[in-house]
Amino acid sequence: MLMIVLSPSLQSFPPAEAIRSSSNSDTTYLRFPNQIQTTNNRFSFRKSSLFHNAEECTGLQKFTSVCDPFLVHIAITLDVEYLRGSIAAVHSVLQHSLCPENVFFHFLVSETNLENLVRSTFPELKFKVYYFDPEIVRNLISTSVRQALEQPLNYARNYLADLLEPCVRRVIYLDSDLVLVDDVSKLWSTNLSLKTVGAPEYCHANFSKYFTQSFWSDKRFSGTFTGRKPCYFNTGVMVIDLVRWRRFGYTKKIERWMEIQKNDRIYELGSLPPFLLVFAGHVAPIEHRWNQHGLGGDNVRGSCRDLHPGPVSLLHWSGSGKPWLRLDSNRPCPLDSLWAPYDLYGPSP
Repeated sequence: MLMIVLSPSLQSFPPAEAIRSSSNSDTTYLRFPNQIQTTNNRFSFRKSSLFHNAEECTGLQKFTSVCDPFLVHIAITLDVEYLRGSIAAVHSVLQHSLCPENVFFHFLVSETNLENLVRSTFPELKFKVYYFDPEIVRNLISTSVRQALEQPLNYARNYLADLLEPCVRRVIYLDSDLVLVDDVSKLWSTNLSLKTVGAPEYCHANFSKYFTQSFWSDKRFSGTFTGRKPCYFNTGVMVIDLVRWRRFGYTKKIERWMEIQKNDRIYELGSLPPFLLVFAGHVAPIEHRWNQHGLGGDNVRGSCRDLHPGPVSLLHWSGSGKPWLRLDSNRPCPLDSLWAPYDLYGPSP
């Protein structure tokens, strides 16, 4: 029997050209280009409960700056299609954090102004909104097996080191289709040693399937793994050392592989393979409990997945099925009931 224990309670473009971020003031937020219109009237979310630090929490007697060393930094995208999932993810982080007031969210957006919606849903949330210009990656994106994987915002994680303030030295990147059932500070404290990225690795997976035959048959490409023992890792949950990322210019390295893909078609998926090409074999391993992924299933209609053996700290509905869509259609998978308590969509009862 498996038991889930619930704990208490991304440099080829100059930054100014590539990114429209908030002003330098930590108390002001993004003002969007005039042509971008809000679509908040499409959404209705209930106001979240207020979450406060436990007595044993240290630091942050009064929040003054995003540079505060006691902050836990989390980056997540806000996309119209996945907004419901993003809100649920934030809610889950706060609910299971011993020190929720120490958590700072960095929201990456490219389509619409969602700041007011976030503020009304989480009145005391510490966050900042960053506009990621889709044109930065538009000419780098190749067709994929699923159209959803071709969305420019999927690639915003490649530019986190440019988007976030230089004082932010580490960040947890989270996808929008997951919830935490454990304290995020445990993930934050991961020892990356001399690695830039930390993530749960899956070395039993068939790594070769993530690249085409033309990739493996051409030593110019496959030779990148010489001397490495590459394993698959899911980029939906990563702890990133932004200092090392900036120092070694990993954004440019990822972009180079995307340029090669445009000409030589070396993979079929979206934003994942460039990460594997750059980091696989050089990843700080994190316990699998922090990414119980694949719960969305595959393209088979009605396909449901079970949890992997072992403890669970994070549930991830990666794959084609999303829990909010299945719940709304009255065709949920059994595990979708574990996502539902974090859903704030809809008017207050």
